Amino acid sequence: MALVELGRFNRFEAHILQGRLESEGIPAFSFDAETSIADGSSFLIPVRVMVDESDLEEASRIKNGAA
Repeated sequence: MALVELGRFNRFEAHILQGRLESEGIPAFSFDAETSIADGSSFLIPVRVMVDESDLEEASRIKNGAA
């Protein structure tokens, strides 16, 4: 599995998108979601949503609302 970045989002959007992808059978991962929660800047660091390279095209369609 080679993970690629689907996009960068705020924490809430990233987790919503991750859930949407997983509901469509596409494994997705959120990177950096808890990076800075301790110092109160959790909204300043974007969360990367990652998918397998082979799922990128379908995941992009879902992200853009085309699926």
